[in-house]
Amino acid sequence: MSLSPADSTIFAPLFSDPDLARIFSDEQFVRNLLEVERTLAQVQGKLGVIPKEAAGEIESAATALEVDFERLRAGTEKDGFPIIELVRQLRHHLKPESADYVHWGATTQDIMDTALVLQMRAALGVIENTLEQVIKNLAALADRHRRTLMAGRTHAQQALPITFGFKVANWLAPLLRHRGRLVELKPRLLVAQFGGAVGTLAALGDKGIQVQEALAEELRLGVLPMPWHTQRDTLVEAANWLSLVSGGLAKMAQDILLLAQTEIGEVRESDDPWRGGSSTMPQKENPMVSEVIIAVARANASLLASMHHALIQEHERATHGWQMEWLALPQMFGHTSVALKKALFLSENLVVDGARMQENVRASHGLMLAEAVSFVLAKSMRRAEAKRVVGEACRIAALQGRHLLEVVQEKVSAPVDWTALNNEVDYLGSTEAFIDRMVGKSAE
Repeated sequence: MSLSPADSTIFAPLFSDPDLARIFSDEQFVRNLLEVERTLAQVQGKLGVIPKEAAGEIESAATALEVDFERLRAGTEKDGFPIIELVRQLRHHLKPESADYVHWGATTQDIMDTALVLQMRAALGVIENTLEQVIKNLAALADRHRRTLMAGRTHAQQALPITFGFKVANWLAPLLRHRGRLVELKPRLLVAQFGGAVGTLAALGDKGIQVQEALAEELRLGVLPMPWHTQRDTLVEAANWLSLVSGGLAKMAQDILLLAQTEIGEVRESDDPWRGGSSTMPQKENPMVSEVIIAVARANASLLASMHHALIQEHERATHGWQMEWLALPQMFGHTSVALKKALFLSENLVVDGARMQENVRASHGLMLAEAVSFVLAKSMRRAEAKRVVGEACRIAALQGRHLLEVVQEKVSAPVDWTALNNEVDYLGSTEAFIDRMVGKSAE
């Protein structure tokens, strides 16, 4: 097995998203690094920080540079960063008088952090688009099954009647909040980093802030009140958002996995009988899509701890926290996109067996009406007494395989319309109102 399943030819279909793989590829990262260097020279030329002629030559060279990746790899192993070798290669293609102005007043972390922000912006574009599709599909699924009766379960036991649409609305609700969180997060996250050696921009004299703001504007990024070399909270906030999204999707996947159990049989991941097959048991349809979503969500939860550890940075440049981010953050973006793509598949292909749901409701022999019965009886007796009577009736009904209402009527004489009470579909409370709210918010 490869060091990373996402890099494996065999496992990539399960754990890798080609769109995110391209965004976080070495080739794209280097293009982003060169874009930052090119833009830095451009704005410095306009502001008179470096000669315009040199700026023009740097722009052209950075755009056309064919990077020697073998030398870049060797340089990164030697220096710990790719920037020194990359700048060396860029300078090699310039006149000596122009080469001196490459990377003027910048430090390695300025270029790499800003290139990372460009990667995150592209990655969030892919993720946000998929999230919107999943939201749209789940809203339609909730609306379509707003009256599909099923057992609501607490502590893995049948509890009260719900509808499948209500369950889907519960899957949808956190995704709507995550969509809102992303809107709030972007202005803090998508910002340029430019501070020079220790964050003071001292090498640029009185032009430092002008260069910083011009660089950000040209790259269509924001600017924070001061450089954020060792302020990594927004990156952790982004990592937290990624973990929240994948975790929310894993809740849905966990429900689907449980509902697809043979003894429950209320949903299937798709109508393709050949998906999730077993090497020896022909009858198996394993819920592999849901399993992958849960796996990457748990992996994200573990990686999130690494991002929190990376918050602890020393003085004006960290010794190791930065490298921890390199290990964790790209993986978290990839895992979240995989979870969303798998969730999109489920939202488009999930098979809902309404008849089996009804069958499982009937198999409860009215026990899911216990709360309803106790509240009705409480109108003619003490609440505690009503609960005691219904509790005893539940135990008798379960042991003897009889319907709860039949047993209760033997134990009490109360003015109750038992016929009106004898239907789980009439004990759904505000189910449809909640579904309406979620469907409505999904379209906002």
